[in-house]
Amino acid sequence: MDFKLEIAGILAKCVDMEIEEIANILEVPPSADMGDYAFPCFRLAKVFRKAPPLIAAELVEKIEKPDFIKEVKVVGAYVNFFTEKSVYVKEVLVPVIEKGAEYGNDTVGNGKTIVIDYSSPNIAKPFHVGHLRSTVIGNAIYNIYQKLGYDCVGVNHLGDWGTQFGKLIVAYKNWGSEEAVKTEGISELMRIYVKFHDEAENNHSLDDEARAWFVKMQEGDEEALTLWKWFYDISIQEFERVYKMLGVKFDSYAGESFYNDKMDAVVQELKDKNLLVESQGAMIVDLTEENMAPCLIIRKDGGTLYATRDITAALYRKNTYDFDKCIYLTALDQNLHFAQWFKVIEKMGYDWSKDLVHVPFGLVSLESGKLSTRKGNVVLMENLLNEAISETLKIINDKNPDLPDKETVAKQVGIGAVIFNDLYNNRIKDVVFSWSRMLNFDGETGPYVQYTHARACSVLKKAGYEKATDVDFGMLTDAASVEVCKLIEKYPAKIADAAAKFEPSILTRHLVDIAQAFNKFYHDNAILTSDEETKKARLAVVYAVKEVISAGLAILGINSPEQM
Repeated sequence: MDFKLEIAGILAKCVDMEIEEIANILEVPPSADMGDYAFPCFRLAKVFRKAPPLIAAELVEKIEKPDFIKEVKVVGAYVNFFTEKSVYVKEVLVPVIEKGAEYGNDTVGNGKTIVIDYSSPNIAKPFHVGHLRSTVIGNAIYNIYQKLGYDCVGVNHLGDWGTQFGKLIVAYKNWGSEEAVKTEGISELMRIYVKFHDEAENNHSLDDEARAWFVKMQEGDEEALTLWKWFYDISIQEFERVYKMLGVKFDSYAGESFYNDKMDAVVQELKDKNLLVESQGAMIVDLTEENMAPCLIIRKDGGTLYATRDITAALYRKNTYDFDKCIYLTALDQNLHFAQWFKVIEKMGYDWSKDLVHVPFGLVSLESGKLSTRKGNVVLMENLLNEAISETLKIINDKNPDLPDKETVAKQVGIGAVIFNDLYNNRIKDVVFSWSRMLNFDGETGPYVQYTHARACSVLKKAGYEKATDVDFGMLTDAASVEVCKLIEKYPAKIADAAAKFEPSILTRHLVDIAQAFNKFYHDNAILTSDEETKKARLAVVYAVKEVISAGLAILGINSPEQM
């Protein structure tokens, strides 16, 4: 039963409003003693030409109370509904018991495809903490949409082309060696890349050399491409190792280089549609009418740019996947870039330009200042994850040294803490990276939610619980039990809301609310009581919480240990 829709149906018989419209304005009162749902009468004042409290009083007189409603009463300008608690908890818990981890699944996305472009680190640069946000937010959005029935395509649009590779080739030839790169891998590439920028500050000819090498790459020069492919392979090995730790997978690794042989056709199309104009030797799409700076397509030296590749990639993705929506996860400071080339797609006459969505997020900075690969001022992602695992293992050895398979649990909890910490924040907020905050396991954290799951597993195991719906739900009318059920009922709506707003923190914070409510329920109620009917009913709550937390954490990309 959808209680909101049922109550909206009751009210629709008394007021001239659609059921959906009523359901959208129904509220949940701030405290349980005021009822479970409240209908505000303010917007009816003009229609009835009466004060809202009078309208509320008249509505209460007209309403025919069904069996699942215990009481309807006036509270100020609101009509407040009190559900019959035993009916309510049954309607909430039975679907969870029956569906398990599939509770919250929807079919709204069936037959629709979502392409999600996320993570997208630059080749030949280390995977650092600055890449965490795009990676875990994108992965969560992928899982959220999948939960709603969409066919999702995760694309890691690698930064594997551009002038930086010309810089790296120059750096390698001047200060690197084959032996050092083979031995040290990406850390050596990082060292010589930083060295290049240090030297180029005083020797500007190095930048000219770098541009020349990139042009060679574009023209298919064998030496340039051999070095590029070598650097690419080293980087992919590094990235895959980190992605495996994070539990993140992609359906496509088609990066910028993938579109090299596809850009000429797009540039020609722009010319044919009279959208390309020359400006100071470069080729641009003029966006003056849109109050935007021009979108640069071809540089003076003939080189392509990010916009050229992004436009080409969007056309390829539409032709390949026929997406209903294509989502781009990048930092907020790239807003203008996306607005420009989205507009170019529109000017090319493609009505699906409206289905391109930039989902921005705030930047990560260090307490010591801004992240900068050029200056070597980064925290490596692998180091962060290993530190999180190490710190977690220390806590386990201190508090529960005999925990079975504690190394695996330390990985699940440590890495989960890092992911949860990021996804708990609203994505648009800037984040200052702090070791102590990232690895703090007290309060509203991933380990707290994971521990709640482990506690529920422990209770169920001790009770020898077997799934059952023939429960006396009248045993679950106390405030703590009802509060847990209210939060479980909201779980599917939170997933849908997180999808609509591209905001995983909506789900993350809801899981904390469920964990807190469950721990109060656990504290207030003796679960393994001698009364079999009471025990059976309370175990149904424990099982439902376990399933929802486990499924919710999985959406966020976090494991749920059964013991901690």
